Parts: sequence; structure tokens; C-alpha cells
Amino acid sequence: MKTSRIRLATTIAQRSLRSGVSSKDLSKEIAAYLLTEGRTGELGSIIRDVMQYRADHGVVEVVAHSAFPLSDKVRAEIKSVILELYPDVKQTIISERHDEAVVAGVKIELANQQLDLSIRAKLNRFKQLTATTGGV
Repeated sequence: MKTSRIRLATTIAQRSLRSGVSSKDLSKEIAAYLLTEGRTGELGSIIRDVMQYRADHGVVEVVAHSAFPLSDKVRAEIKSVILELYPDVKQTIISERHDEAVVAGVKIELANQQLDLSIRAKLNRFKQLTATTGGV
């Protein structure tokens, strides 16, 4: 009988929150299971479900896409945004991804949300506004 994706993600998330659990060993177990069961296509969805479970239990993981390394000020601002979204957060984990397409600013990815604070996104919004209003 196939284990549901949500049940699988919940089990993984619970194990990841326990102290003493090696993330490397857990990753190997997950990979082996998904390969054996032919479910590697579900990895992205499972990871998002795991991230959401962890966020609901006080550990929020953020992927910050930026053209440049994040400054301490930007990290503090990201944590402030997370605190607004998750008032009971105990730990915020920020992973940086270098993305030259961002140009300036930052794109923040959470389990099931994205917040695009990049200059490119602001310019695109401005472009859309001017196109729908017939120009400024």
C-alpha cells in the first residue's frame, strides 16, 4: 500500500525536528525510499510539505535569491518578515541562492509562499500598471 505524500512528509519532518538526527543520514534514507518506490517525481512536493510542517512547529526555512551576498541588515529584515508571518517562530533558517536575474533586491521563497522584492519585479509591476492605465 502506497504511503500518502502528506504522511510521508509528516514523518520526515518529525524525524528532522528531533535532536541527534543526522540530516545526511535522513537524506540518504529519503532518497533510497523514493528510488525504491519509484516516487522521485514527488520530491519537490514532499520537500514543500516538510518545510510547511516544520514552519508550523516553529522552524521556518527560507530560500533567499539575490544577485549579491545578503548583508546582516537584509538578513534581519527577512527575519522580521518571517516573524510577521509566523509569530511563534523559534528558529529561522536562511539559505542563500545566487541569482543574477534578480539584479537587485531579494526574492524570498517559503514552503508555500513567495515574496518577490526584487527590482525586476517592481519594474514588471510598474510596466503592468502603465499598460493597463494607457500610460502615465
